[in-house]
Amino acid sequence: MKQKTSLWIIFWIALAGILFSGYLSFVELTTKTCPLGGCTNVLGFPACVYGLVMYCIVLIMAILGIKSKK
Repeated sequence: MKQKTSLWIIFWIALAGILFSGYLSFVELTTKTCPLGGCTNVLGFPACVYGLVMYCIVLIMAILGIKSKK
């Protein structure tokens, strides 16, 4: 598999992760209830917020890889 193809797959997976964890984060932060049931907090924030940040970083890295000239 080519590197660009792999980066595009990572891009789409990260985008799906951003949408899902973004939805969970939004609902939990605005309504103070967990949409899935047993959610946990880490250092005062819902765990889905950390997932959202991680997926954003992965998406940015995939975009940088796709745009590189190598």
